[in-house]
Amino acid sequence: MGIFSRFKNVSKKSSFQMITDVGNGFYAWNGKLYQSDVVRSCIRPKTKAIGKAVAKHIRETFNEDGSKDIAVNPMPYIKNLLEEPNEYMSGQMMQEKVANQLALNHNAFILIIRDDFGLPCGLYPIPAASVDAKYYNQVLYLKFYFQNGKWMEIPYTDIIHLREDYCDNDIFGEPPGKALVELMNVVTTSDQGIIKAVKNGAVIRWLLKFSSTSLRPEDTQEQARQFAENYLNTASKSFGVAAVDSKAEAQQIKPNDYVPNAAQTDRTIQRVYGFFNTNDKIVHSNYDEDEWISYYEAAIEPIICQMANEYTRKLFSRKQRNCGNKIIFESSNLTFASMSTKLQLTSFVDRGIMTINEVRQYLNLAPVPGGDVALLRKDTGKLKEGGGSDGEDLCKRNYCKQ
Repeated sequence: MGIFSRFKNVSKKSSFQMITDVGNGFYAWNGKLYQSDVVRSCIRPKTKAIGKAVAKHIRETFNEDGSKDIAVNPMPYIKNLLEEPNEYMSGQMMQEKVANQLALNHNAFILIIRDDFGLPCGLYPIPAASVDAKYYNQVLYLKFYFQNGKWMEIPYTDIIHLREDYCDNDIFGEPPGKALVELMNVVTTSDQGIIKAVKNGAVIRWLLKFSSTSLRPEDTQEQARQFAENYLNTASKSFGVAAVDSKAEAQQIKPNDYVPNAAQTDRTIQRVYGFFNTNDKIVHSNYDEDEWISYYEAAIEPIICQMANEYTRKLFSRKQRNCGNKIIFESSNLTFASMSTKLQLTSFVDRGIMTINEVRQYLNLAPVPGGDVALLRKDTGKLKEGGGSDGEDLCKRNYCKQ
């Protein structure tokens, strides 16, 4: 559905089907993609990191002299909305839930509930099975179908919509099902091969050949039972020695169970890791500082930026945005930095780059009174033209508050 055709034919619609946990699919549409341990381990580091991002309402206003004033969480109702979006979950848990839906479907939807004055008062993730996009009187609506057979239509202006692989469709992100179905079939087939190999461990391991042909079937079964009980049972008193008479000959059968090739299985899992933009070290939390920073910048930061832009666009009117209101999600890759790197942040305090409480936050320490004020060393000042420092300026900066 093209953007320019929406005013010509309102009967056109765009559809999107979610990956859910119902149906008879096999890691495919309506399959159980999230039930795969490989997929879940791929997306868990990302969702946990996105959940740790702290949502804040920022208002930037410019003064006549060109300076800028910044207010953090100036509106209590927005602050409460970000911390507790609904009665079922906190802001952190909702961010993790939405991040899971986004990773599995490349689309995630959050319903905005507004009060009688049009102000947002609730945010609810929408666990839909499929979605249709329709226009009514030149207004875009999304029609959500749920697993219980019910549906609802919501104006697009009341939905926070996150997308990945945003390519061909004007509204929805490209779903990952077609790209993943064959790959997940290979992973699942390998898992089933391993399960069958384990189950085959209980098949026949010994063969008793009786020389007499006059034994009844129940007699041969009894002889086999006694042989297993006397010599194959770990609790037997045979001392590892088996004795049989000339009536029977015991032969051990060598098992030839099929086990999937380990190298092929590893390559397939690595392809799944690559699809979700992760690797073995990230999945098993065996990364160093540089590896996590690379993963953060490639996989996490783009989603956090999209969340900030979409929250701002849907929670504030254009007039409010022009007045400097916006939503940000504070998340730093320094959270996962080594202790030596975190200790180096202390050198930023007396240069006005970071406050004392900002450094203490990365060290997992509680804030201290007066620690939110930026400090500046007294040997730091503005440079005059041609070099040299402004001495009068330096005298005023005796480790003073900015």
